[in-house]
Amino acid sequence: MTRVVVVGAGPAGIAAADVLSRAAVEVTLIDEAERPGGQYHRAPASGLQLDMRRLLDAAHASYAAFHAQAASVCARVDYRPATLVWGVHGRAVHLAARGFAQSVGYDALVLATGATDRVMPLPGWTLPGVFTLGGAQAVLKDQGCLIGRRVVFCGSSPLLYLAAVQYLRAGGKVAAVIDTTRFAEKLRALPDMLAAPGVLGQGLRHMAALKRRGVPILHGATIDAFEGKARVSAVRCTSPDSAPLRVACDAVAYGHGLRPETQLAELAGCTLRFDPVQRVHVPETDPDGRAGHAIYVAGDGGSIGGGQAAAVSGRLAAAAALHDLGLAADVDVAASRASLARLRRFQKGVAAAFRWPGERAAALDDAVILCRCENVTVGEVRAAIALQDGVADVNRAKAATRCGMGRCQGRFCGAGLAEVAAACVGGHDHGRDRLRVQTPIKPLPMALAGDLSP
Repeated sequence: MTRVVVVGAGPAGIAAADVLSRAAVEVTLIDEAERPGGQYHRAPASGLQLDMRRLLDAAHASYAAFHAQAASVCARVDYRPATLVWGVHGRAVHLAARGFAQSVGYDALVLATGATDRVMPLPGWTLPGVFTLGGAQAVLKDQGCLIGRRVVFCGSSPLLYLAAVQYLRAGGKVAAVIDTTRFAEKLRALPDMLAAPGVLGQGLRHMAALKRRGVPILHGATIDAFEGKARVSAVRCTSPDSAPLRVACDAVAYGHGLRPETQLAELAGCTLRFDPVQRVHVPETDPDGRAGHAIYVAGDGGSIGGGQAAAVSGRLAAAAALHDLGLAADVDVAASRASLARLRRFQKGVAAAFRWPGERAAALDDAVILCRCENVTVGEVRAAIALQDGVADVNRAKAATRCGMGRCQGRFCGAGLAEVAAACVGGHDHGRDRLRVQTPIKPLPMALAGDLSP
């Protein structure tokens, strides 16, 4: 029987699997997490009695609807949780789960791999107590834990306000929200963000809720450093009027939006292009998610867009896969395309309202850690680039310094590495260079070494 493999059980993957499961195909749904939901609809650990209604407030209805849909979908398909897809080769995905390795062939592959946090390295960002924004939210949703008693949320992301509000609902103390994008830039982005007024309204309500609780919100600040010895103890920043500020804390949630998880798409043969708006590399797709022969990309793994856009793109990718297999899909393609276009326009506004500070790379001190996995400094990368005769080749810099060779495989240092390398040759546009992917895309147990040949 025809098999379609879906990788990822977040909003995009569940939506795709739902459509596919109603057609005459065998569906295998693979997810690295133990429970469906992805980051957007992350569920608490098994047995944990966490009041998600209180934590999510108005968003609880969509959260509950998603998990009801996910439970139905997972019961209808070959669902494989806690399973890592570590490679793609020869019309098969290669898996590792619970000490075993396996390959699963496919006639069509839908990649709904989601995204990870994007951060700009700073002095002190490797201190204990400094979390990414997504990490801080994951700890709260998954384990019901706060990362500290007095937390600063900082960077440039709409998640700043959502996560800060959720910490308040959970009984935490928010010392401040420090947003590095000026408020005037948010106002200029309003026409695009009005494409999704409901989502925009949620964000504005989060800001208002923080102000009502007396949380200081600073727009257009420059984050200079995270201070501390054994643990982070303060955020040092400069206000828009050049006044130095220091906010005491015992934890930091830090981030500059998201970057797509494109490793499997690249291994599957997809072409990646540089998106100058979001300043990340994304798979080249048609409007329905086709990214190559029998390969389809959906959700934030294709273009950062949020939960609603992920679900719509998941349905479109599934419909495209079924169409190419000669099968019908119960999807209104025209309406879905229009909805996705509207949500993508909103995301274009978000990218402008919460800007990636790539230009900051040129001002980083040589001593700042760039790759925390391998303890590689900015100065070491600059020295490696200086030997490249004016070419900012990040892969040569990786080979010379081991920047990007650690456990995260460049997921958290790659964006900063590209900016530092580009700044060395006179500009911060890194659209022409990125770290190349290799298998396995994540570390695997040595016990599987004999079973991992594609």
